[in-house]
Amino acid sequence: MSKPNVLVLGGVGFIGRNFVQYLIQNDLVGHIRVVDKVLPATAYLTADQKAIFTDPKVEFKQANLVNAASTEKAFTRDDGSQFDYVFNLAAETKYGQAEQVYEEKVYQLSLTVAKEAAKRKVKVFVEVSTAQVYEAGKKPTAEDGKLKPWTSVAKFKHKAEDELLKIPGLNLIIVRPATVYGPSDTLGLTPRLITGAVYRHLKEELKFLWTKDLKLNTVHVLDVSRALWHVAASQTEKGGRSGPITPGEIYNVCDHGETDQGTINNFIGSIFGIETGFQGTMISQFAKLNLESITEEANDKHLQPWSELCKAGDIQNTPLTPYLDRELLKDNALSVDGTKIEKTLGFTYTHPQVTEALLKQVIDEFVANKLWPNGTTK
Repeated sequence: MSKPNVLVLGGVGFIGRNFVQYLIQNDLVGHIRVVDKVLPATAYLTADQKAIFTDPKVEFKQANLVNAASTEKAFTRDDGSQFDYVFNLAAETKYGQAEQVYEEKVYQLSLTVAKEAAKRKVKVFVEVSTAQVYEAGKKPTAEDGKLKPWTSVAKFKHKAEDELLKIPGLNLIIVRPATVYGPSDTLGLTPRLITGAVYRHLKEELKFLWTKDLKLNTVHVLDVSRALWHVAASQTEKGGRSGPITPGEIYNVCDHGETDQGTINNFIGSIFGIETGFQGTMISQFAKLNLESITEEANDKHLQPWSELCKAGDIQNTPLTPYLDRELLKDNALSVDGTKIEKTLGFTYTHPQVTEALLKQVIDEFVANKLWPNGTTK
């Protein structure tokens, strides 16, 4: 039986590169076409990731997927056949951009590629959204929970989800991951880890806003990669499907650890050998009213020492920054129920909770790739 041919949109990004690596290392596909606006050569890939992108089964095309003509080319194969599965990981993921950026690079992009997939009758189209579309709350939210997006990325992902569900003939599955961390993560937990390095350098206690109980649920990027294949592919293809999909299926992807700020702070304290804690109620209440100035002040304090550490460590160029956007510093709890995929499709999480070793692994890989200065941990 021939293996499926797969199109991965946004396949050079953090989740995308890990997903492509997972598919190749586990010999799950006949062919992968990766489409991204970013070239692999400029994406800070590790040696292993570079090797994956030179694998004969992997083809790369650069394209702007907001453009319908470019999208049509991205979907077109030389032999006239169609891709079996399409995974959309392409989106603007940086926080703090203007709304029109997300309108174009999240909403319009998703709509453009989904319409093309429907036109070509692709067997399964997987849209990777975010669990930030749910109303912030202490109790874990399931797929049918109240939607109230609390970041700009989530707002436009939610808008895209709504429109995609209306497209006739689109075999849609929506995946909503919690905070994704792991190798090559630059926007999930890594800015907090960098802050740990900064406070070790400053010889000061690291204090975050709000409380230790503020939920910051997590999922490892390998489990996200595994879940993407699991929801799309049949059991004979080493996926989780025993029958056809019902268009519009939604799955959260979140580990069992119930990660909160206290969990992460404890790991940061241990990794960097620093004291960690939380700002008192008074400062946190002040921050609610003055979040923009508080965020600016914190980022100003962190950016210079990180720059000094990089210079001392001869780090010439790095995508890593301790910058935290105010959207992520709000007191919004991310509490997600990721069990539906286990109950309905028999999925298992290989990383059921975040650990100190897994976070240290992220840092060590950046150090090996000369993107993080050596000697910053205890």
